[in-house]
Amino acid sequence: MKAVVKTESGYDHMEYMDIPEPEATGDLVKIKIAYSGICGTDLHAFKGTYASTKPPVVLGHEFSGIVVDVGPDVKNVKVGDRVTSETTFKTCGVCPMCLSKDYNLCGNRQGLGTQINGSMAEYLVSREESVHVLPDNVSLLSASLTEPLACGVHSVIEKGQVQPGDICVVFGAGAIGQMVSQVAKSQGATVIVAGLTQDAERFKLALAAGADRCVDQMQEDLKAIVMEMTNNVGADKCFECSGAVPALNKALEIVRRKGTVVQMGVFANSHESIWTDLILHREIVYVGSRSQKPSSWKKAIELMRDGTVVPEKIATYLTPLENWREGFDKMIAGEVTKGIIVLDDSLK
Repeated sequence: MKAVVKTESGYDHMEYMDIPEPEATGDLVKIKIAYSGICGTDLHAFKGTYASTKPPVVLGHEFSGIVVDVGPDVKNVKVGDRVTSETTFKTCGVCPMCLSKDYNLCGNRQGLGTQINGSMAEYLVSREESVHVLPDNVSLLSASLTEPLACGVHSVIEKGQVQPGDICVVFGAGAIGQMVSQVAKSQGATVIVAGLTQDAERFKLALAAGADRCVDQMQEDLKAIVMEMTNNVGADKCFECSGAVPALNKALEIVRRKGTVVQMGVFANSHESIWTDLILHREIVYVGSRSQKPSSWKKAIELMRDGTVVPEKIATYLTPLENWREGFDKMIAGEVTKGIIVLDDSLK
């Protein structure tokens, strides 16, 4: 089968090549891939800056497709099911994080597209526990973006605990910022999306999906706008989704006393200068939100089923697998909000 493989560590070292098809053994489910999203971590893997990627490995962990085979230990998933899957392929199963199903925090976790072959291929195998059968009214294109939506659910609902009436500022208008914005709106929040001049088209997507205000920080004073909207109190919750340290420090500056700042973005360096005095003196709750977990996926699929969030609206660029490099280039250049690799759009 055809696949996009990170062949070795370092910059690029990626090839479109033939590899053997995986087999559905044990509790594994073999999925024919319809769509595979291009994620920021795939771009980091391309650049050689994502330590979790262990070449040689097929990239891709956002996907949907049709079940074509199941292992002898599979109990509930069947051939023909329309599915998506969590990224977790293997965990230790015995640590406190595994026992509480916080698989995203298991120190021995292995994930699809990082340590285990992922979805930028014609076929993939995933463990049954991670596979989710889709509601009939959820398209395979939307379902391929369940993973970033689940990340938004984890950040907004499970970590940020957004409540109706909260004023939320989302830093970053990319795919994760868009999903965070939509999930926050689903919880009854007022949402401000903060970005830069080059985010003009992304701002249009955010507003069309329900965001209340978009702010070009190169042209407008975000702090003045937030203070005006909150009677000089500050935002209730801020979500850093851009991976930019100045954005995080701005979040700490504009959040209210005892407010919450959630970091989702991955910074270029592991040690950065953060405005810690504000965290201390204003008793800000500073929270990390890493990836997603099973409960995040359940809620994400409920939101799609109910039509509250429609992820495919942010899919602004679709390209076939053999054209993967152009898709990566456009994502790296910020020319598209979300790039999707099309493996088989005949699947329904």
